[in-house]
Amino acid sequence: MSATLIKSARVVNEGRIAEMDLRIVNQRIETIASNISVRLGDQVIDAKGYYLLPGMIDDQVHFREPGLTHKGSIATESRAAIAGGITSYMEMPNVYPATTTIEALERKFTLAAESSFANYSFYLGATEANLEQIKLLDPTKHCGLKVFMGASTGNLLVEDPQVLEAIFRESPVLIVTHCESGAVIRQNQAKLLKSKSEFTIEDHPVLRDDQACYASSSFAVALAKKHHSQLHVLHITTAKELALFDAGPIQNKHITAEACVHHLWFSNKDYAQLGNQIKCNPAIKYGRDREMLLKALNTDQIDIIATDHAPHTWDEKQVPYAQAPAGLPLVQHALLSLFDQVKKGHMSIAKIVEKTAHNPAIRYRIKDRGFIREGFYADLVLVDTKTPTVVSNENSLYHCGWSPFSGHSFSAQIKHTWVNGDLVYANQQVDSKTASGMRLQFDV
Repeated sequence: MSATLIKSARVVNEGRIAEMDLRIVNQRIETIASNISVRLGDQVIDAKGYYLLPGMIDDQVHFREPGLTHKGSIATESRAAIAGGITSYMEMPNVYPATTTIEALERKFTLAAESSFANYSFYLGATEANLEQIKLLDPTKHCGLKVFMGASTGNLLVEDPQVLEAIFRESPVLIVTHCESGAVIRQNQAKLLKSKSEFTIEDHPVLRDDQACYASSSFAVALAKKHHSQLHVLHITTAKELALFDAGPIQNKHITAEACVHHLWFSNKDYAQLGNQIKCNPAIKYGRDREMLLKALNTDQIDIIATDHAPHTWDEKQVPYAQAPAGLPLVQHALLSLFDQVKKGHMSIAKIVEKTAHNPAIRYRIKDRGFIREGFYADLVLVDTKTPTVVSNENSLYHCGWSPFSGHSFSAQIKHTWVNGDLVYANQQVDSKTASGMRLQFDV
């Protein structure tokens, strides 16, 4: 029987930080106590001075498989994720072909079973014609339904009000939405073209402004209230939208909201230096929006922090603004960016754990994960807050080979990551032979 004993860690869990020992037996946490005796055969980890957190559960990633593996794959991006302390993820349907049938959805689970370093689930994508497929989703097996309410292409764009009514009425699983109004974006484009002949990256938050976001997110919230749907609005970027969401514990809500790490970090002032590297949808907005998002996390109007990890190749980003794809790679450095937010006084370590582990587990009803509890899976990350991490394109593990944080020195370092009790990342090295991820299961 394999066993790991973590000694003297600062365990961060359910609002408390306490120095504790923790024993892992096989895949799960067997014991948590102030002093656990070493047994013959224990692998002992001296964690004195380090913080032990439940691994981050990232509810929004794009790992690009199938069909777009020149940008990334389940193997490469989940490998980068565990190096960043992310132990579970939920991946989006805008791959090629798009994941719009149960058959295609299950094929992705088969791919992940062979190659994922982290635990996984996958969203079905809504279209204007696949309601019968949506009805087949199983709440115990599938994490949710992704609805692009604007800002998508092909058959994943759903804007017909009657179709949206049916989706919100019939979906048996959590609905997650990308909310930007295509109509408002087109109006903004027409208005701006009166004064200039072509757009630049600095125009991105003007074209995809707070009204474009609010028009769509307020419609989604109205539909969820009408049908009492379970709704999770992804990547909120504007102060204007916050009025749509109630403060308070996530357990009491059927409408929840998420913020992403790049919208908490960057602002419009960073476009001048980083250009298309930080082009994403919805757009990175203004300093005031960022300030209000951080405040809303602490007042519990925003419930979850995620990445929206969406890699593109370096060459794909080196084209004029209008042709450049939207999205940036983030999973390896997301948790580190939040520890920098702690250092700046914007949030506590306990709040990081609540928003990245506890609340995703609660919102998605993930079975036996997201907390440091006896009997739960040992999905854990050990963080050293005294050793910095200097980011470069060369030490980024993303298949695309670059990071928008390149050149930045984060104040902390991911020391170890465990997935299902396996030590998959230690001292800056991934165990390249270990694909330890499991399919996430959900309680009804």
